[in-house]
Amino acid sequence: MRILIVNPPHWAIGSRLAGEHLPPLGLLSVAGPLIDAGHHVQLLDADYSNMKIDQIVSKIILQHPDFLLLGHSGSTSAQPIINDITRSVREKNLEAKIIVGGVFPTFHWEEILCNNPQIDYIVCGEGEETCLKLITALENNQPPESVFGIAHRSNGNPVKTPSPPLIENLDRFRIAWELMDGYHYTYWGKRKAAVVQFSRGCPYPCVYCGQSLFWKKWRHRNPQLFANELEMLHKKYGVEVFNFADENMSSQPDVWKEFLEALIAKNLNLILVGSIRTDNIVRDADILHLYKKAGFERFLLGIENYDESVIKKINKAGTISKDKEAICLLRKHGILSMATYVIGFGDERIGDFYRSLKQLLIYDPDQIQLLFVTPHRWTPFFDEIKHKEVILTDQRQWDYKHQVLVNKHLPAWLIFLCSKFIEVTMQARPKALYRLLCHKDAKLRQAMRWYTQIGRRVWFWEWYQFWFVTKLTKKKITLEEFWKNSETKKEQ
Repeated sequence: MRILIVNPPHWAIGSRLAGEHLPPLGLLSVAGPLIDAGHHVQLLDADYSNMKIDQIVSKIILQHPDFLLLGHSGSTSAQPIINDITRSVREKNLEAKIIVGGVFPTFHWEEILCNNPQIDYIVCGEGEETCLKLITALENNQPPESVFGIAHRSNGNPVKTPSPPLIENLDRFRIAWELMDGYHYTYWGKRKAAVVQFSRGCPYPCVYCGQSLFWKKWRHRNPQLFANELEMLHKKYGVEVFNFADENMSSQPDVWKEFLEALIAKNLNLILVGSIRTDNIVRDADILHLYKKAGFERFLLGIENYDESVIKKINKAGTISKDKEAICLLRKHGILSMATYVIGFGDERIGDFYRSLKQLLIYDPDQIQLLFVTPHRWTPFFDEIKHKEVILTDQRQWDYKHQVLVNKHLPAWLIFLCSKFIEVTMQARPKALYRLLCHKDAKLRQAMRWYTQIGRRVWFWEWYQFWFVTKLTKKKITLEEFWKNSETKKEQ
């Protein structure tokens, strides 16, 4: 069967200004089993060149696939774009079966099928095995009800089949890295790059995060096989930079150490970046030299907030003392730290922004990333704040970089100014400038300059977007009302 996999554009995120893109790991993961089963699979990465919908539709029609698969890692903000693409495709009378997958469709399958008659099937949860079984069933004229983990229509009504067993062996299915051909994926300053995943899931129950609900259970790749795959990508495809997509890669220290040692033994001179919990860094203080030797140059630290009461409220299971200690430990071992600060867990006042800035200065991270709470309906956090009003009703901008919820104390423009002031203060403080210009490690100095150049472009782009493009609603609509036309059935 002819299968076309489409990675839709994600126009809202300012980081697209970097001119660098990473391959869509989720779609490549789904493609591997399909190719190995004998299907002809192609990738149309519309996000790579920020294609417009009419261009995407033209390319899809030209391919005339039997099956059209769409998904995006930023699935909440990408779903409206997927709806538009598939609607336009169906209007062109393309008879391909349309299949959609991702985190957002997994939990919003009912409303998507109700509002988008052009979408035939939704793959809920992990897609490698489910998607292969669905296409096999349809190819053999078998009923879709025989496939676990999909949503479809029965007698015109959306229904969902039972959830399939988890993929316990993450090495069971091959990733279709060959579909990267034709795309020059880069990161970290135009270096050839790929996204990889050592593990899936997260054992921590942070109320604002749905990863434990989607992945269900923390699982990991075989450390040696995973190191072999990185070696293959480096030698066969010239990949220098690996961005880890894990939610919590080092949850089991013994297998994580085994991977680090296996990769070090290959002596590949790679650049590794990813996200990690600060308490895991503190826990691994004695083996951080292995992190550095394996190639890690930066970690994004999901600190989220700098108020102990807020950390407790969101069930973060972290402490301010460990957060600061982790940054110091990373610096000691020559690894950059990027600290996050999330706005919107409460109704902040000016004093809260001041105290957060003060705490950030004490932490002294190398880089920062300011984000806004995105209240996903499938998380426990949603139930706590569903009465709050929404200020941004364009779902395409629910990307963690736009304010979604109304703050009862401060207007949106003042919150925006506070966030930009924090960014400037942190990145232009003397310590940050000194490291940027005079860091003893030339590779890290280059990395910080690359990030600063991108950040400067994004910073001005976000100013323009806020004042002249983003449309904030003046209507009073609660978060619960925003989703009132949908009745999400969470996975049991």
